[in-house]
Amino acid sequence: MTTLEEPDTSVRTVTAEIDGRSVTVPEGTTIYDAAKQAGVDIPVLCHDERYDPVGVCRMCVVDTGGRVLAAACVRPCEDGMTVQTDTEEIQRNRATLTELLIADQPARADDPKQNKTGDNLLLELADQFDVAKETTELPCGSGRGVDLSNPVIEVNHDACILCDRCVRACDDIQGNDVIGRSGKGYSTLIAFDFNDPMGQSSCVTCGECVQACPTGALTNKPINNIPIQPREQLDAVDSVCPYCGVGCALTYYVDRERGAISFAEGRDQPGSKSRLCVKGRYGWDYAASPQRLTVPLIRRAESYPKGPLSSDVRGDNDRGRVGGGNRSGGGRGDKKMGRDGRRKPGGLVDYDEVMPHFREATWEEALSLVASRLKEIHSTLGPGAIAGFGSAKCSNEEAYLFQKLIRAGFNTNNVDHCTRLCHASSVAALFEGVGSGAVSTTYGDVANAEVVIITGSNPTANHPVASSFFKQARRRGTKIVYVDPRASTVAEHADYYCQVKPGTDVAFYNGIMHEVIRLGLIDREFIAERVSNYDELARTVADYPPERAAQITGVDADLIREVARVWGEAKAGVIYWGMGISQHTTGTDNARCLIALCSITGNVGKPGAGLHPLRGQNNVQGASDAGLIPMFYPDYQGVDAETTRLRFEQAWDATLDPNRGLTVTEIIGSVLKPVGVRGMYMLGENPFLSDPNINKVRKALAALDFLVVQDIFLTETAEFADVILPASSYLEKDGSYTNTDRRVQLGRKVMDPPGQARVDWEVIQDIAQRVGLDWQYTSPSEIFDEMVALMPSYANLRHDNLGLSGKLYPNEDPDHSDGTIVLFDERFNTDDGLAHLVPAQWLPAKELPDAEYPLVLNTGRLLEHWHTGSMTRRSFALDTIAPIAEVYLHPKDAADRGLAHGELARVRSRRGVIELRVRISHREQLGNVFIPFHFREAAANLLTIDEIDPFGKIPEFKFCAVQVEALGAEHVTQPASLGAPE
Repeated sequence: MTTLEEPDTSVRTVTAEIDGRSVTVPEGTTIYDAAKQAGVDIPVLCHDERYDPVGVCRMCVVDTGGRVLAAACVRPCEDGMTVQTDTEEIQRNRATLTELLIADQPARADDPKQNKTGDNLLLELADQFDVAKETTELPCGSGRGVDLSNPVIEVNHDACILCDRCVRACDDIQGNDVIGRSGKGYSTLIAFDFNDPMGQSSCVTCGECVQACPTGALTNKPINNIPIQPREQLDAVDSVCPYCGVGCALTYYVDRERGAISFAEGRDQPGSKSRLCVKGRYGWDYAASPQRLTVPLIRRAESYPKGPLSSDVRGDNDRGRVGGGNRSGGGRGDKKMGRDGRRKPGGLVDYDEVMPHFREATWEEALSLVASRLKEIHSTLGPGAIAGFGSAKCSNEEAYLFQKLIRAGFNTNNVDHCTRLCHASSVAALFEGVGSGAVSTTYGDVANAEVVIITGSNPTANHPVASSFFKQARRRGTKIVYVDPRASTVAEHADYYCQVKPGTDVAFYNGIMHEVIRLGLIDREFIAERVSNYDELARTVADYPPERAAQITGVDADLIREVARVWGEAKAGVIYWGMGISQHTTGTDNARCLIALCSITGNVGKPGAGLHPLRGQNNVQGASDAGLIPMFYPDYQGVDAETTRLRFEQAWDATLDPNRGLTVTEIIGSVLKPVGVRGMYMLGENPFLSDPNINKVRKALAALDFLVVQDIFLTETAEFADVILPASSYLEKDGSYTNTDRRVQLGRKVMDPPGQARVDWEVIQDIAQRVGLDWQYTSPSEIFDEMVALMPSYANLRHDNLGLSGKLYPNEDPDHSDGTIVLFDERFNTDDGLAHLVPAQWLPAKELPDAEYPLVLNTGRLLEHWHTGSMTRRSFALDTIAPIAEVYLHPKDAADRGLAHGELARVRSRRGVIELRVRISHREQLGNVFIPFHFREAAANLLTIDEIDPFGKIPEFKFCAVQVEALGAEHVTQPASLGAPE
């Protein structure tokens, strides 16, 4: 196992004298860094240690004995150099420079940064040198303007000193390349793209530029009228981001007087290095939505027999369209009707239509009803009639308790969560191949790779901070191979882009392996010592020469040869993949090919090499680790292994089911059978929108004898509930979360739950006690300790040694080590210690295009939104930036159908019909369309097929046949704004 690298002791050093202090540093170290090491402070404006130094502000000039003063941030130390940093001449130069800059600034009372966070670095220097705009005799320039086009970032050009920190933050750190300079002389401005307004540019609103800016040129706008104040006036709470699997470290600054978050910013941690994306920095206000559930609800007697309660969820509107409802955020009274009497598209459940069907209840009444009804179904129909859906948004502790309740309280393994909908096939292949479902190396390890393959993933949208590491690595020389049907922005950063046809991944990677073997680029020693079944793999891929692979995939045969050569010749390579690999009926075969490609070239178990399925939800790794899956107890210990079951029976003092349970999709199918699941407990899941074939899900939810939903909002699924329990959001509780890197981190409570809403683990425990389990947990850390005792991979971890940056597992000494970066350096976790190669034959998708449905639908995420949108569409920034549902079409496919950008179109499959806007996109292949699945008013999963992978049981979200058609003009209600074609 590989941990942190030892420092290189062979580096040449130089010794210099700085203000009379001798300092020895590695050759090439700048004077600024050497002075810092010597304890000498040199003022800077343009410099930040995270960026490449440029020396444009000249505030850091020092005297090296040369003809002119030198910029300390760029001038390297030399052996024997004598440096003075604080002479009278230097101080005079700095004071003059400060006065020249301050003369053009807004008045202190009007300064955007000073009036918010109060940390304008230029004003601090002005105070130090006793200069001020109000007293200087220098002429004042102004009128360069203010740009308010971005919903959450204010640009004040008059406050800009052209230090280029924002440029380097955008380029060097995030790799977005949006900000530059425009104009000449005094009219020079920072510019976005081709001098576009920020809000209309390709800016992704990550806010890195705001975090970098030393003046008031770039500042955050208040969200929901909560003023931004100096940090010392606010309560700082260190936590982690609640969205994707990257798990970025951040700090929430809380206004306790107003009971709300003022702003958030990134903080240092090995996996995120202070970076955030738009969701992490600006997407936290959903928790303060007035639509939060605050009291237990019980379905009224007159609202039976059970079924969907809103016209949108019933499918009454617009040929089965799921949508409509209130977009005001208040959840009451605003029907938003169009001129034709039809409700305009919207992203939220209409509370006015649904809430009258429920009555308020006490916690005691609601919990007693939940326990009695589930116990009744269990005793009458047996354990198989009960099932539970947990959530990857909940903590490790809550996931552990939830699966323990279902297993120990109801004697069934029918418990699952959204991993079944994202990487279940990847986990199946990884367990089969290497004996572990976790990543074998981190996304930060890309820095040590010569080449990486990013496949079936759009990390710039799905894992933006991880993608910044990929882009940085490429700038340092790592070659990127990008393989995906969509030409996302990752393709623009790739050295090789392979635009495969959807569903042809097996043929593509078999073709790559064919060439690697033909060229003799395999690692024969690694294969001989650490791999099994190589000969069978070689025989299989022999049938996939580049010409055949090209015919199937649409990728040029010469490009396949070149990619194979580049991968095979590399000394270290990592494969990162997403749901474009896993969400297929051949998802397990796709992942098997990736495992084989790494294994035959020896690219596992060493720095810069390995297998990394980029996990989607913030805690999908942790929830899976904690046993929230039907075939494994915590730490992937099989429920059908007798010795394992007996160990958990003893630990939990319960009799456990020896058989594997049903998965998410199997549970939905079971409900529709004469004998099957009849009672369900859903914690934080919304299968009505997240599962495939919504019409089938609608029937299943309506058929349940009893359903309890525990959530923070009234979701589409909650319309079918008998009892709704108000849950706590991520921001309202303590707990641990495990990111895609295997980093276990603490999420800390920021504020109290609203009204009578309660912390989720406490609610789970209350139900457990009412069904006969003697649980007496008093804190998340107590639960964590019990969980760790049953999970060898988490051994030695405790809440009190996770610290501010968390720890990677496995970890032999978390008090002194960050943990293991690279797994499998000596052996794999399989029984024999070998990687088990499983060859795969390419198979076509289950549903192919035809004359009636000639296009292939691909579904996925947008940068600004998450999953079913229940959180992000209640976030001001995120919903403002991306407010409408769109279908992305190749220009020719749109032209062939007479469709124009922004026009309303109908998309139909064999299962349903939706209506949404057209976005002309050059990122799509001819014959393919893309629809994000966040928008209930155009629910993509009305169209998708519910065929599943036979091994991972994951649905086919990435391939089904559809048709896109124009609607008449009478159907069009123009949105307030619409993005430009891509």
